[in-house]
Amino acid sequence: MKIRNFTDVKAILLENRTVGQTIFKNTFWLAVGMGSNKLLKAFLIIYAARILGATDYGKFTFALAFVALFVIFYDFGLSVIVIREFSRERKEEFSSVLSLKILLSLGALILILIGSFFVTPDSAIRKVILILALFSLIESFANVIYAFFLGRQRMEYQAWATTVQTILVTGIGFFILFKFPSIENLSYGYLFSSLLALIFALLLLHFKIFPLRISWSKVIWKKFLIMSWPIALTGLFATLYTYIDSVMMGYWGLMTETGWYNAAYKIITLALIPVGLISGSFYPVLSKFFKESKEKLQGTWNYQTEIMIFMAIPLVVGGITLAPRIINFTYGLNFIPSILAFQILIIMTGIIFISRPLNDVLIASNQQKKIFWTTLLGALINIILNLILIPKFSLYGAAVATVVTSLVVFFLLFKFTSRFTVIKPLNLRFLFSFIIAAIASILMYFTVTQPIIYNLNVFFAVLAGALIYIISIFILRGIMRPIYERV
Repeated sequence: MKIRNFTDVKAILLENRTVGQTIFKNTFWLAVGMGSNKLLKAFLIIYAARILGATDYGKFTFALAFVALFVIFYDFGLSVIVIREFSRERKEEFSSVLSLKILLSLGALILILIGSFFVTPDSAIRKVILILALFSLIESFANVIYAFFLGRQRMEYQAWATTVQTILVTGIGFFILFKFPSIENLSYGYLFSSLLALIFALLLLHFKIFPLRISWSKVIWKKFLIMSWPIALTGLFATLYTYIDSVMMGYWGLMTETGWYNAAYKIITLALIPVGLISGSFYPVLSKFFKESKEKLQGTWNYQTEIMIFMAIPLVVGGITLAPRIINFTYGLNFIPSILAFQILIIMTGIIFISRPLNDVLIASNQQKKIFWTTLLGALINIILNLILIPKFSLYGAAVATVVTSLVVFFLLFKFTSRFTVIKPLNLRFLFSFIIAAIASILMYFTVTQPIIYNLNVFFAVLAGALIYIISIFILRGIMRPIYERV
């Protein structure tokens, strides 16, 4: 689509016309909304670590991790199903989905309150858990509205809502850390800002999509719960192997180690932001093409996988190489133990990048039960490894357990995609993308390890490495273009 005037720009960013234009529009708005939201929240948490110190930061992240174990009960997989089902031109059932969310949220809140008495004897931490539980309840309710926007491929609405939430959370959070720094006050800041953001999302839904109403249809509840339960259990097990390490360390009283570990993990979550952006743009299109065209489904999946490979490999290589600079710059000398944990965890990041297209196409192909069995095995492996490794190696044992779990999940997703979908995951385009990215990453490594580059400010070092990588990619693709375009 050519851009001749402001009307063309508006059409590109606000309308769904072609597949390529729609993916671009979706990615743009997801980057504005979800990307900026995660980025600024991560900066807030990183600043909180510097202000609160490793021990108090460990207590806060322990409370967050414990609450996160129950978040799936707030949602029960509905957000993913909402995206899929309401991408198919149907919206009248959404009112009943909202009422189902209310019931699920109340049940999850009760579970958290009961569980908090078993996980810690510290009443101050239990109070923070309660506040963060209310925050998570409100955020989960907003997320199902965002999922509806995504399903309708109206990413601009989702972007507006999450931008408001970002401004509120970061603004209030930084104010509290400047004026009244404590984990309890920070928790109240999260709660208040999420409530205001939910109100904005509800108003947006009411005036931009359809009038807001609540419907109590047991038939629709049953329909959506039947579709969502495999994803819910999948999310539960995925949550377990994401957060159980922090909960275990906190339960065993390793609050400082929990702080070091989550300091490294928070940067990892920043690195994972593109995964959500890219997946959020491609998943509705994959769901649509599953019904329409096998060829378009394979082509779209190849394109998504190629992007993920080109981002994953340099991220791992650069992260391991520049880890000491990144941790010292971000947190200071008090967080030096986070360096090795970060170097281990960044490997998991690369695995997740390449795994996500497999996960997306399985759900789009109605094979979510396969993902359930995959994450069930992953959760069991992760819990066993954490029980063995954390007592011996502390936060580094937790990091290794996370990487091993991610690798097992990847291989299982690959196997299920090959067997139960029309997608051919191991194709020549996949291999050529991997080879090109690997060669370019090697060139990048030799560049950033030069003292003149490595000793620069960390931002300039990362920029130099990224520049060399991008130039290398273009050159290598140009050299291999005759072969590359035929696969």
